[in-house]
Amino acid sequence: MRGQEARDQAQRKVAMATLAQSSGDDIARLWDESGLPSEAELLRGPETGLVTLRGRIGGGGAPFNVGEATVTRATVRLPTGQIGHCYALGRDRQKAKLAAIADALWQDPARRNEVETRLIAPLQAALATAQEKRRAETAATKVDFFTMVRGED
Repeated sequence: MRGQEARDQAQRKVAMATLAQSSGDDIARLWDESGLPSEAELLRGPETGLVTLRGRIGGGGAPFNVGEATVTRATVRLPTGQIGHCYALGRDRQKAKLAAIADALWQDPARRNEVETRLIAPLQAALATAQEKRRAETAATKVDFFTMVRGED
């Protein structure tokens, strides 16, 4: 039982990371196409605020405050009782609300596969495509430096 809970938590973490990294427009478009229910009671938010970002010099030094980032959060409860949460960078309140509803739906074993196939998988594919495009653009600007050895030295 405990191993299954750990696997579920890891899968939920991946799903929420996908939603957090995706654009609000992509989530809304896929939500409309999927036919997933969007009725939920708002328990908190969506509301926007700031979080402090912490860093370390060289990855191992003493922690210090780097700055702040804008974050929007939402918490919802479905009519079936599941509670979903979302914290996402930026000010997109609709994204936070839909991601929180998706989190709550994902927790319902009867809806999990539907959320995974209609929402999470297409978003993961779009993120992978965007990352590959960035890699290709970066690779196109790569400069190979080399040194020619002169025979006089």
